[in-house]
Amino acid sequence: MSTLPHHNVYARLGASKIHGVGVFAILPIPKGTVVFAGDEQPIVWVKKSLIQNLEPAQQKLYNDFGLHRGDAIACPASFNSVTPGWCVNHNPDNANLDYDSENMEFVSNRDIAIGEELTSNYHSYSDNII
Repeated sequence: MSTLPHHNVYARLGASKIHGVGVFAILPIPKGTVVFAGDEQPIVWVKKSLIQNLEPAQQKLYNDFGLHRGDAIACPASFNSVTPGWCVNHNPDNANLDYDSENMEFVSNRDIAIGEELTSNYHSYSDNII
């Protein structure tokens, strides 16, 4: 093995003061870093009409982790493969990650210190803001 599993891992999950589970820097993250590089789980677009009759707990998966645009929701191909990037919390006033919608990845918009929670402004890429 040429690299260990922690290679290019900048963050881990933890208890958030913003909301539930959050994502926290475990290394300094320089401005311009693709924070979850290598997280190439398949993403699918699901029509919102297909989830209307699901159990409330199932619908919550789409509301909590989905990227809502128009009549569709982008989500992992299986919610069993939710990765830390799907747990980044919303912080409209002081987000430290920008979302590159063309490549569907988070990029740090400033230097981020160890222990700092990674946040984004959901308004910049999703219609569903809770």
